[in-house]
Amino acid sequence: MKSRWLPATCGALAAIAAFFGSIPSTLAQTPEQRRVIIFVWDGLRPDSVTPQDTPNLFAMKEAGVEFTDNHSTYPTFTMMNAASFATGSFGGTTGYFGNTLWSPGASGNDSTGKPFDFQQPVFTEDYAILNDLTAFLKGDLLMVETLFEEAQKAGLATVTIGKTGAAFIQDYKRGGMMLDERTVLPLSLAKELQQAGIPLPETTPFAFAPGEITLAPKNGSPTKFGQPKRLKDGVTFDPTDTAGSPYKAVLQYMFDTYVNYILPKKQPRLSVVWIRDPDTTQHACGVGSANARDALKSTDGMLGQLRAKLRELNQAESTDIIVVSDHGHSNVSGSQALFPLRAVRDGEIGAADPSGYSVSGLLRLADLMQRAGFTVFDGSGCAYLPVSLGIKSDGTPVYPTMTDADGKMCGKEGQKYNIGSFKVPEKLPPKSIVIAVNGGSDYLYVPDRDSETLHKAVAFLQTLGAMGSIFVDSRYGDVPGTMPMNLVKIENTAGRNPDIMVSYDYDENATIGGVKGTEYSGSLLNNPYRGMHGSFSPIDVHNTLIALGPDFREGVKDELPTGNVDVAPTVASILGLSLPRADGRPLLEALRNGPSSRDFEIVTGAFRPKQAVTGIAVKRPTDPNGNDIEPGQTMYSFQLDTKALSYKGKTYMYFDKAKVIRQ
Repeated sequence: MKSRWLPATCGALAAIAAFFGSIPSTLAQTPEQRRVIIFVWDGLRPDSVTPQDTPNLFAMKEAGVEFTDNHSTYPTFTMMNAASFATGSFGGTTGYFGNTLWSPGASGNDSTGKPFDFQQPVFTEDYAILNDLTAFLKGDLLMVETLFEEAQKAGLATVTIGKTGAAFIQDYKRGGMMLDERTVLPLSLAKELQQAGIPLPETTPFAFAPGEITLAPKNGSPTKFGQPKRLKDGVTFDPTDTAGSPYKAVLQYMFDTYVNYILPKKQPRLSVVWIRDPDTTQHACGVGSANARDALKSTDGMLGQLRAKLRELNQAESTDIIVVSDHGHSNVSGSQALFPLRAVRDGEIGAADPSGYSVSGLLRLADLMQRAGFTVFDGSGCAYLPVSLGIKSDGTPVYPTMTDADGKMCGKEGQKYNIGSFKVPEKLPPKSIVIAVNGGSDYLYVPDRDSETLHKAVAFLQTLGAMGSIFVDSRYGDVPGTMPMNLVKIENTAGRNPDIMVSYDYDENATIGGVKGTEYSGSLLNNPYRGMHGSFSPIDVHNTLIALGPDFREGVKDELPTGNVDVAPTVASILGLSLPRADGRPLLEALRNGPSSRDFEIVTGAFRPKQAVTGIAVKRPTDPNGNDIEPGQTMYSFQLDTKALSYKGKTYMYFDKAKVIRQ
């Protein structure tokens, strides 16, 4: 394996980016009945794969191929990576930017049959919302062909199972079978499951014309989640809870339906099974918590169940299993020097305790920007997050609790809140900014494309101590202290991307409960999250990829850089399909009779903006008015670390991390 260093300049990165492309399959024709199952464990960190918590996956890792340097697509969110799994491409190619995006002009209902106001940023983990966006985009939610489309054209039966939105986008043109947390498609499958005595998601009838399907009298609510335990404030998630994952019963229902009915009865050749744990439990309880470990064990049990069923069906020798996560996962926390960890006792936050839990890390960027004089909206109402918005060293909160006495601020008389409402008005004022809050990164839209507004917004973001790397649309030219989006493959030629993408800062070495990796986060959906992802942290970027089956080598640690964009091209090669516009590559070195890793060349790079920003005052997140200044810091820049992999004249880029530099 050859390796050399590339000079750290944006010009060099642009030159490497010019080599992006796909390579044709070099595999021989595979057996006619080859099956592939892509099993997505949402939010699974590689260091969570242990003999104690995930014995089935650990055994699979040892027996098959472990990809030790896999990369999530940035921004490291579920739906961004769902699109990468669907197409083998980055956001710049797909034109899709979930989880939360702003698409004014779209219209339609959500999966409960209620009209959605698309003037507000929309959370896209909902098949009906994705249907609405597809209609608005004239049928092409994704701007390139998908793996499922190509499989269906070849006559292969397909099925996608699991997490709402993420499962559906694999087959958003609805050519195969789907069971997610909201519905079953097509109608014939829904009726077939009913006839077999299998209950349906409660909102299934909303996917069809009135009267086409009704729920059985004893159907119940098989996809209704339990609720995470909260502290006595009624809001903050309790990190000490040991009741187990509140989502595993729902996930097991969907998995049982797949393994016990769809797999043997419908014989799919291509399956995507997307299980939302450990991610959702990590969001609520934190990475490494007792409930998160329970989520790991539950999902691992599903893998054991799947492999046992394949043996029972005599399909184990003809089925490739690819276990992959969409991203890693970090604990939400600000600087522990500013916000010490605290004990939790008797349902309340206690004294500072280095063995305790985070009481900070969430920020409402719209509030900070409004205080600085911007006209800004994020589509969310009042926020009441008395703990996660920050408790300082002296025990005082960053945001005091207020009460909406007359209901004019929050819409409910007597409602408690820390931050007011930032709903997007029907008519936007000039020089407005709309923020799509996503978590570890936020998207900023400048609706009138005003360059002065964008430059001012970037300059303000660079003064916030909680912010990390900043990427802007190249239409705005060279914006000091930033890099253009096209260098990290998130700028779209059709103009679907936001104007600014900003990653929150992180500390990959900070620990909570013995687990490394913390980050600041946007205040998403008014939830008091203890875990988050989406940033350019190496913890979020480096995710899990493990493969086992007749097409893969045995007992191999693949140390070449790989990515989520490579999964679909690899599966396409195995099944004899073509994805000519994919950004990723078939993982040939991991396949039987494939080339040696020594045949690939790796070029590592470290890149910075053309010029750093100097002479600024860096604002600590301890004062939303910006009066608490970080002593001695007057400069902003960041460094993007990359790997470029070359093979037979083609070069593929992988992005390791982007870290803010302040001096």
